[in-house]
Amino acid sequence: MSIVGLLCLLFALIAALLLVLYALQRRDMQRVVELSQQLQRIAIGGRLAGRVDVSSDKPEVAALVTAVNHLLTRAGPGAEREAVQAPKLFAELGDRIHQAVLVHSDVILYANRQFASYVGVDRVELIGRRLPDLVPPEYADLVKENIERRLAGESAAERYEIDMVGLQGQVSRLEISSTVVEYDRGHALLITGVEIIPTQTVQALHLPEGGEAQPQLLALQSLAEAIIGTDREGRITFMNPAAEQLTGLEAASATGKPLEEAVTLVDESERRLLAEPLRQALVSGVPTNLSRRALLLPRADGGERAVELTASPLRNAAKEAVGAVVMLHDVTELRGLARQMSYQATHDALTGLVNRREFERRLQEAIDSGHRGDGQHVLCYLDLDRFKLVNDTSGHVAGDGMLREVAKLLRDAVRDSDTVGRLGGDEFGLLLIGCPLDKARQIADDLTRAVGEYRFVWKDRIFNIGVSVGLVEISRESGTLEELLAAADTACYVAKKQGTGRVAVYSARDEALARHTGEIQWLQRLQSALKENRFHLYHQIIVPAHEGNSGPALEVLVRLRDEGGAELPPAEFMRAAERYRLMGLVDRWVVQTTLAALGRGALALPASRSVAINISGQTLADLQFLEFVVECFDSTGAAPAQVCFEITESAVIANLDHARRFVGVLHGMGCQFALDDFGSGVGSFSNLKNLPLDYLKIDGSFMRNLARDTVNQAMVTAMIELARTLNFKVIAEQVEDSAAAETARKMGVDYLQGYAIGRPQPLSLAA
Repeated sequence: MSIVGLLCLLFALIAALLLVLYALQRRDMQRVVELSQQLQRIAIGGRLAGRVDVSSDKPEVAALVTAVNHLLTRAGPGAEREAVQAPKLFAELGDRIHQAVLVHSDVILYANRQFASYVGVDRVELIGRRLPDLVPPEYADLVKENIERRLAGESAAERYEIDMVGLQGQVSRLEISSTVVEYDRGHALLITGVEIIPTQTVQALHLPEGGEAQPQLLALQSLAEAIIGTDREGRITFMNPAAEQLTGLEAASATGKPLEEAVTLVDESERRLLAEPLRQALVSGVPTNLSRRALLLPRADGGERAVELTASPLRNAAKEAVGAVVMLHDVTELRGLARQMSYQATHDALTGLVNRREFERRLQEAIDSGHRGDGQHVLCYLDLDRFKLVNDTSGHVAGDGMLREVAKLLRDAVRDSDTVGRLGGDEFGLLLIGCPLDKARQIADDLTRAVGEYRFVWKDRIFNIGVSVGLVEISRESGTLEELLAAADTACYVAKKQGTGRVAVYSARDEALARHTGEIQWLQRLQSALKENRFHLYHQIIVPAHEGNSGPALEVLVRLRDEGGAELPPAEFMRAAERYRLMGLVDRWVVQTTLAALGRGALALPASRSVAINISGQTLADLQFLEFVVECFDSTGAAPAQVCFEITESAVIANLDHARRFVGVLHGMGCQFALDDFGSGVGSFSNLKNLPLDYLKIDGSFMRNLARDTVNQAMVTAMIELARTLNFKVIAEQVEDSAAAETARKMGVDYLQGYAIGRPQPLSLAA
């Protein structure tokens, strides 16, 4: 080929290559244009849904498409919905806890997975719905009214119980609590639910075929749970031995009878017949669970057993219902233990009267009734006279015996509808329901006369005591619970000032006079005691229950001498100081004296041990007290690691913000903290667990008779396990005998304190 021909061929190849490059470039440009058009359509449409779909062999174009789709995914509807439903951190926390959590305004704004599991749907399907529409009809009005009132800032129950029924027939009993919160720049209700009894569901049973029946029948016969089988008409076809024992019936005589004739189910509290669950299971075709209902099973021999019941349809291979099976779970002992624990939580262990917590709950109900105008009620505050003499001359055992007899005397003097409670020490309360004031005055006069005529005999001694009574009427104009208790206490104080066995009705004028006189008197006595140094310190040792060389070595206790040098009982001046809000002066003296002794070496502690100092609730609420303590450390040179402050559970809850600051600052300096009287208060440990505490001091009431009281043992065990999960050490206080000390040691407490270990002794502070 000639040179000219070769040149022509070369030019042709170059032209073809240029055309190909142009075509490729144009195609890539088309892909970019197509990508731009799709993005414009998404932007104009206003919805970040779907993906852009542009294919290209060009790596740069493919990478651009991938990046755009990634951005669309992050900004897509799921992300928008999540942003609307809940802040990211809130959603993550909500999904990690085991409680059911809702955020509800007019509709549900957020629901966690746990709540969705009770309903049986995906949580996304709950957004925009209303909680009253999700609960059984009998709870709908309660839930609707509570949400509306809480959101409106009106008075409404903070806790209540409801049933949740899932799509699969499962029933969950939840305790609901709520609080108003700021959510997504608006007000909403944060609703949490705690399951009281774990959800129980039973799958539909299937009828065995052929040769498989015999092994399964043997398995049913061997079960410890009572199993009863029926046909489609509800007639009994099978009972295992456990069912025979529970019902008191023989299978042979019960076979062929309708289940409702052989077994009667009644409500435990109202004694009314319950709807037949077997019929519900046969008609609906799904398992019926009545385990949340309190049931009783009247036996053929006349005895009764508490049971929980589950009924499930029995199906053949064709999925047809051919009968039903009923399982009865005997919970008699369990409910008995629950009732015993409930009784112990609401009653005083010594006298059997209701305790202060339960008394205040009933008093609040009476106050609410009075505010509604439903009737007249009267609160009585009683304080025994000369009780101290019995304790001082014959000991605490004699004093306890006398308190039991006085409690019986008070209980016999009032109606069954009235409430008698022990409020603490030798103080009692009466709540007279539907009683006019003049009738209450007559009852109080009769009580003072009966107590005055009562004689307590102990060994070779005979004691006579008296009682002072303060009355206050509960009506529409009554104030809060705290105000009523203070008024009744003041009236009792006025009665005591008038002499033994007196009754006083509250009046604002008497209160002003009594408070003025009492405050001036005790303020002068306490101030003169501080000035004349008539306060002095005692101590009670604290020992490790096992091997160890750290923790509190002793607790300091304050005592007061009167002008003549005689020692005043702690209860007398402490009660007066609390009543007239003078505890801050006493606590400051104790802290300053103890830290000064530590600083100058007058109070010697073993290495790595500390001294425990009590801080009252009044003092904890004082904003200046923290600065005072820090200044004492600076001025005395005492080491913070040698001090352990004791604060009560109730004081922390009442002054939570102050407590957080007080504990946080001093713990950061090196001080230790113990939560005193743990288990006696009604505070929420969800708040307390966030405080940097080191020790839990189990309330002394749980140590009483610990070696023989199985309920106290169970409660102490639970407290120890709780402390272990939070890395707290446990101190058992008021250990009064060696048997209790040994039992507490075996149960795993870390430290022991009480008369069995050592009685309070004067604290020598000589340098």
